[in-house]
Amino acid sequence: MVAASSRKRKGKIRWSKLYSFAACFRPLTSKERLAARELICQPGFSRVVFCNEPHLHKRKPYKYPYNYISTTKYNVLTFLPRALFEQFRRVANFYFLLAAIFSLFSLAPFSRASLIAPLVFVVGISMLKEAVEDWHRFLQDLDVNNRTVKTHISNGVFVDKLWKELRVGDVVKVNKGEYFPSDLLLLSSGNEDGVCYVETMNLDGETNLKIKRCLEASLCLNEDEEFSKFKATVHCEDPNSNLYTFVGNIEFEKESYPLSPSQLLLRDSKLRNTDYIYGVVIFSGHDTKAVRNSTRSPSKRSRIERKMDHIIYILFSMLVLVSSFGSLLYLRQDMVDWWYLQLPDDNKVNDLDDSNSEKYDDRFFNPSKPVQSAGLQFIRALILYGYLIPISLYVSIEVVKVLQTMLINKDIELYDDVTCKSVQARTSNLNEELGQVEMILSDKTGTLTCNQMEFRKCSIAGVSYGGDITEVDLAASMRMNADFEPFEFSIDETDGATRSFEPFEFSVSSFSAQNGNARLTKTEGPNWIHGSNLFDITMFFRVMALCHTGIPLEDDNHKMDKLSYEAESPEEVSFLIASQEFGFQFCRRTQSLMVLREFDPSSMKEVEREYKLLNLLEFSSSRKRMSVIVSNEDGQIFLLCKGADSIIFDRLADNGRAYEQATTMHLSSYAEDGLRTLAFAYRTIEAAEYESWNTIFTQAKATIGPEREELLEQASETIEKDLILLGVVAVEDKLQKGVPECIDKLAQAGLKIWLLTGDKRETAINIGFACSLLRQDMKQFHLSLSRDAESNNQVKDMKEDILQQIESSYKMVCEERNKEAPFGLVIDGKALEIALRGDVKDEFLQLAVNCASVICCRVSPKQKALITRLVKQYTGKTTLAIGDGANDVGMIQEADIGVGISGMEGMQAVMASDFSLPQFRFLERLLIVHGHWCYQRISKMVLYFVYKNVAFGLTLFYYELYTSFSGEVLYDDWYMTMFNVMLTSLPVIALGVLEQDVSSDICLQQFPALYQQGPRNVHFSWSRIIGWILNGVVSSLVIFLANIYILSPTAMRENGFVADIDSLGATTYTCIIWTVNCQIALITSHFTWIQHLSIWGSILLWYIFLLVYGALPPNFSGNAFQVLVEGIGPAPLYWMITVLVVVVSLLPYFIHIVIQRSYFPMDDHIIQEMEQCYKKYDVRDNEMWVREQRNSQRSTRIGFSARVDAKILSFNQQLQQKKLSIYRSVTNSPIYRSITTSPFS
Repeated sequence: MVAASSRKRKGKIRWSKLYSFAACFRPLTSKERLAARELICQPGFSRVVFCNEPHLHKRKPYKYPYNYISTTKYNVLTFLPRALFEQFRRVANFYFLLAAIFSLFSLAPFSRASLIAPLVFVVGISMLKEAVEDWHRFLQDLDVNNRTVKTHISNGVFVDKLWKELRVGDVVKVNKGEYFPSDLLLLSSGNEDGVCYVETMNLDGETNLKIKRCLEASLCLNEDEEFSKFKATVHCEDPNSNLYTFVGNIEFEKESYPLSPSQLLLRDSKLRNTDYIYGVVIFSGHDTKAVRNSTRSPSKRSRIERKMDHIIYILFSMLVLVSSFGSLLYLRQDMVDWWYLQLPDDNKVNDLDDSNSEKYDDRFFNPSKPVQSAGLQFIRALILYGYLIPISLYVSIEVVKVLQTMLINKDIELYDDVTCKSVQARTSNLNEELGQVEMILSDKTGTLTCNQMEFRKCSIAGVSYGGDITEVDLAASMRMNADFEPFEFSIDETDGATRSFEPFEFSVSSFSAQNGNARLTKTEGPNWIHGSNLFDITMFFRVMALCHTGIPLEDDNHKMDKLSYEAESPEEVSFLIASQEFGFQFCRRTQSLMVLREFDPSSMKEVEREYKLLNLLEFSSSRKRMSVIVSNEDGQIFLLCKGADSIIFDRLADNGRAYEQATTMHLSSYAEDGLRTLAFAYRTIEAAEYESWNTIFTQAKATIGPEREELLEQASETIEKDLILLGVVAVEDKLQKGVPECIDKLAQAGLKIWLLTGDKRETAINIGFACSLLRQDMKQFHLSLSRDAESNNQVKDMKEDILQQIESSYKMVCEERNKEAPFGLVIDGKALEIALRGDVKDEFLQLAVNCASVICCRVSPKQKALITRLVKQYTGKTTLAIGDGANDVGMIQEADIGVGISGMEGMQAVMASDFSLPQFRFLERLLIVHGHWCYQRISKMVLYFVYKNVAFGLTLFYYELYTSFSGEVLYDDWYMTMFNVMLTSLPVIALGVLEQDVSSDICLQQFPALYQQGPRNVHFSWSRIIGWILNGVVSSLVIFLANIYILSPTAMRENGFVADIDSLGATTYTCIIWTVNCQIALITSHFTWIQHLSIWGSILLWYIFLLVYGALPPNFSGNAFQVLVEGIGPAPLYWMITVLVVVVSLLPYFIHIVIQRSYFPMDDHIIQEMEQCYKKYDVRDNEMWVREQRNSQRSTRIGFSARVDAKILSFNQQLQQKKLSIYRSVTNSPIYRSITTSPFS
């Protein structure tokens, strides 16, 4: 009942009478009305909406799209052409497409099925994977499109309707806490004067609620029944991406009214602090401003995959080279006399007359036409040596990446117990890219923070309450092996009295100082009432409880008599809750009255006091302060003010600065802890002064015209002065769990982090300190437009202003680069808009990349995407963007890797992302562990693939060369088919899925700097690529030459017969299978039973295949009939050659790794050996381990560790100063002088 009445009182408050500066309450001038009318029906302003008549929008010219949206890459019509294009832009796939086309002719040396089937299999698997991933995007779109909203159908009846079924002109009813399904024109709200509060955090990242107000003409439409006969026509601007503009008018009841952005409710924003609103759909689906700020899902490829194309070019060049070498022999004129190349007919075996060239029945070979034969042989050789190009590489990588994503998705360490969600890899194309990230661009609200404010500390009358020992202080003191004592600040160095930070537990209703001279509890009377600063403490809490726009709502906890609150900003809610805990409970408000339940020092009881609300001067980004003017029950008039400390301090009276010095020191400490601070002040106003001022203010408020804002500002300046400082409050914009630790690990891994937020600069800076992106000793550059440049509104002047600031800042960076203090850059949206222009952006980016951290505030969604693109292009580094809202979609899609937070702000960011996380802290393990592993796995896998295909493919060429290109193929067709499909595929897949150079604990906790192997591209450099190609060449030479020169002159069997081509081919193939499988065993660091089974099982599978294939009838097995049982198996030479060739083939690589690990070890080599040497003991206690861990730590400029290092440096400096001060005081003392000057000394 109380809650209902509270809500009823809330609805009766006419906010339009309270607010003074809010744009939505400003009456439009006649000039603005005329300008809006002139734009209507002009190009760009031609949209017509028939309200409550959506059926009129089903046919042209007023046919607009439904409210259905899609974030998928493909649809039914585009999937086949787009997916095929994606597959055949891969060089290897395109080559094998040409080979498959040539196989349709008899020119090919292999059957059609052997060339077409692998291509169809590879492309089909890849396309299937793309289809499955896009299907998941479709399901997420379906979840959004199938949300419901109350929609008017007829006769005042509202029914649930799916979002996707909404049309332009539909009238909808949105309740509190719901998202707006499309861009709506506000018709009325649950508040009496048509005001509603909107949370746009999902669009622009701002946490403060926006005030929207409907037209007075539509205020009457506040019940369902009122819409039974409602009709209106809206003429407005065409769909565009600008979130902050809207021009139009509405014709209602034969009158025309101009519209402004104050009446537009944007899709993906949320209704807050208002029971319900009615609105009409203006823009739907892809016409909405939120969707137009996003871009289509791009097709992303990792750097390794792009580099693989260059590897294919190299292998293709080798293929062309060896093919050309063979075909050039056909240009020799004397080859017509080579007897074994002649193909005579049945009657003329010895007739080789050139004039009878038609006697040759082979259309593709005619020795009398060497040029033509050479060209045809070149094409045939391209197909024959095609095994140099690993067609199965792509499909193997696809399989491996899918399995990698399954391991990532199932990692229990990436599961969030609170939200019951885990990390989801929404695409498998970028797994290895996670291990090469160098730049992270992060949103703030909802990504780093929870958008929850907590009251943490306060400074009242020069005394700080709340405890000063932070985690940074504790970590620093532990590393210094010293017990940390509360640090005391002396207000006057000559005065022995000091004011110290006092610990305070906010979970109980107490207000305490450590010395016990101030305490407030529910069970005892407050001890602080006997203090000399009683009035200041009381006024401090009255400012906290009265200076706000909050509304009390009854909480479920009736026994504790607690109220919950709703307000424009979460800070105000935290203040109201804190004041309630301290005994100053804000009970209720009416249009002109505010009621407090506060403790009365005289009667020692709680009393209810009424304060008459005379004026409310609300907070704005330009004013940076808020004031209320109230009168108490005795008729005294007070101005209560809260705002930014710099603004409040400038307005203090001479007698109001008693606590300024101590408060300033506390402010500095709060800022270093990353807390958001506001100063509290007040003044007493005489009745006559107030009456005079109120007359001026009322006239300014009623003014219509461009001078209204200036007059209001002048009026507020005359009353908001001569203030008396009471103190400051510090609230924490609560970070998500583990954010500082995550940023610290990412910094130790060598990553740079930029913060991009739509919030104001002060808020962004506070968060920068809270999550350790900023440090107190960091030199900060603040880029913003000067007032003169901004007021002139000339692009040239603004460019010169920003360019001058950039140049001076960069000059300082160059001069002080070698010093210990890092640099931080803070830039706001207006300055950023100029800095990103073509002739300024290079200078800006040059400065930004040389700073340890960059914070961009007041940034629009388009600017986020633009910054991401420019950083990616300018630095050439792999960028990762992470955000949680629709305003982050452009940034997420523009980055090399996009990460969406699956938080409370909808699924738009997740649907546009490549990876989704429940919270920011999981990014640490995703990059440093899984990213590092995936990069190393894919790198090893690709290099091994190149090696084994070069080793196998070149043996075909060597045999052709050895036989003077007679056209004989060394291996059976089925041998060649089985090589990549069965006999070498499983080990390489196991390598790509399960390989680990070090364990996750070591990678993440002990040696995060190992991650730098990815950005430096250690494992996939060109030197490694060329080295593995040469390793394949050497192995192929050893295998072929050993087999050909051992088997050719030596008896293979007991009867003295030498090996024929089938035995030679089977023996050579056996050596290849053994060599490539043993090679993968040498490069594997982490063995499981799966690796052993795949490697040794593949070798065993070759013998099983040879046995089964040879047992088939000769018309199936051909020349391989019983080749193992009767041909090579009984010959000891076969087994001896296998052992000898494998050892000699692997010897060069073995020598290489011995030399490397002995004299040029990599970081992971050292860690692996330390782990192996100290397996029996706890290796982390070993001295060598500690030394290597210390050596591997990077000297970071940001992060928790960097702040601890800076704090230790500060402590040491203070200690030295204290020692010096003690030494001076002792040496200057009379006792010391008397002792030193004594004749007995």
